[in-house]
Amino acid sequence: MEKALWIPQTLAGIMLLWALYPENPYGYYVLLRWICCPCFAFVALQAFRQEKQNWVWILGVTAAIYNPLVPLHLNRELWSILNLAGVVVGVWSVSVFKKEKAI
Repeated sequence: MEKALWIPQTLAGIMLLWALYPENPYGYYVLLRWICCPCFAFVALQAFRQEKQNWVWILGVTAAIYNPLVPLHLNRELWSILNLAGVVVGVWSVSVFKKEKAI
């Protein structure tokens, strides 16, 4: 079965880009946390399975930043920077986690 690892990164990336729109209601940012945290955690698990330890840390920290249970309370400017960094991590990880060819 082929794993489409690009789907969670794409979903998180689109939501993070939309989060840059300043008129979003607070509920959108709550939903953002509930979507982005598991997406990044799932890809971190895939990184662990592929023994890509640096990516485990990068994606694990990114998942922790968007943790909905113990949220970080930061100002809008800092969240905008973190959201853009999250998009970069998501896009970059798509190229890193291309499906490995079966022998």
